[in-house]
Amino acid sequence: MDSLKTQYHAHIRTLQQRAQQVLARFKLDAMLIHSGELLTVFLDDHDYPFKVNPQFKAWVPVTQVPNCWLWIDGVNKPKLWFYSPVDYWHNVEPLPDSFWTHDIEVVGLKKADDIAQLLPAQRDNVAYIGPVPARAAQLGIHSEHTNPKGVIDFLHYHRSIKTDYELACMREAQKLAVAGHRAAKEAFFSGMSEFDINLTYLTATGHRDTDVPYGNIIAMNEHAAVLHYTKLDHQPPAKRHSFLIDAGAEYLGYAADLTRSYAAQSKSRYAAMVEALNKEELALIATLKAGVRYTDYHLQMHQRIARLLLKFELVKGLTEETLVAEDLTGPFMPHGLGHPLGLQVHDVAGFMQDENGTHLAAPSQYPYLRCTRVLEPGMVLTIEPGFYIIDSLLAKLRGGKFSQHFDWQAIDALKPYGGIRIEDNVVVHANRIENMTRDLHLA
Repeated sequence: MDSLKTQYHAHIRTLQQRAQQVLARFKLDAMLIHSGELLTVFLDDHDYPFKVNPQFKAWVPVTQVPNCWLWIDGVNKPKLWFYSPVDYWHNVEPLPDSFWTHDIEVVGLKKADDIAQLLPAQRDNVAYIGPVPARAAQLGIHSEHTNPKGVIDFLHYHRSIKTDYELACMREAQKLAVAGHRAAKEAFFSGMSEFDINLTYLTATGHRDTDVPYGNIIAMNEHAAVLHYTKLDHQPPAKRHSFLIDAGAEYLGYAADLTRSYAAQSKSRYAAMVEALNKEELALIATLKAGVRYTDYHLQMHQRIARLLLKFELVKGLTEETLVAEDLTGPFMPHGLGHPLGLQVHDVAGFMQDENGTHLAAPSQYPYLRCTRVLEPGMVLTIEPGFYIIDSLLAKLRGGKFSQHFDWQAIDALKPYGGIRIEDNVVVHANRIENMTRDLHLA
């Protein structure tokens, strides 16, 4: 914990420097960052699970408490009004006393509405950063200073470069997720249902289903072809062919996002394809380096998907170049190679080319790619190639001019397996790539 305390101290120093820059650029006195508020279910008397403002948890590892406020001026110690009411209906968090509180001035907030009296009186030149613009108006903050685009673009862009504290938190999130993945793999091979595998995963990570950074994808057989499958059947299938698990974990607000695919029978074309895609994913990661645009790696992965189509004789008589140029690989891998990762699973600024928010969209051929940045040291990204049998996407190939080159019988034989996805989380360093996932020996 001492090392985390030291890293957090440096983290706050970095954030303070960024705050000074953005406040000076936009001629602001301070930022008022809101953790958020509970949202009540329509026509009901209970609330949705609370999700904290990511810009709030960038400063403090407070992820479960609404109605908190941060006052940031870039010079003085950040001030946190921490919501800790008198309430016998719900759990109330006490004022925090942890590795990070030495760097933050913490003040108790007994009633949410009291913040209006506790804030500095002068707020004409303060930016509100948070999810409830109406609350900013009540506090006398001008609408042009409510989530100002220039400020948020600056903060998002620089969040892409992780501090040592953030990387330490993300490595801990990896450990939790890897423990869950190992337990889930064992549960699959023991014959459990999707629903029970999910419970096994949550137990191993110590998470509730509201704590994981995204809905766990626990998919058997053809369900693996639904990219964001979250239904969770209560009964195991009569015959098990495959298992795809895309599930993460969170540590102090930072996410892990891992995927693995398994064949129920080790001697099958599907099992061989899982092994082959795994090798291609690792080979691509070995080519990653700072200074190269992420889209180049996405294109490289399509070349590798083309290689798999030819290797397993699902396509004959075409070259890798033709398969990619004619977008014949696209229906087999319809999503992007990956995305930035951090305080959010699909972390911000994937398309930003500078701190002014200059936007570079995904290539028109690959509209679902979530990152067009040039890789820089300190970035964390997912690398998650996939290969799927999705009827609606393959229909255009069946009826297209290259249809005769595809072995449709072999492709249809893979349909009960759904698909394959392999996902690791990597850190870009100046002269190397750190694979946080493989460093923990998750095969």
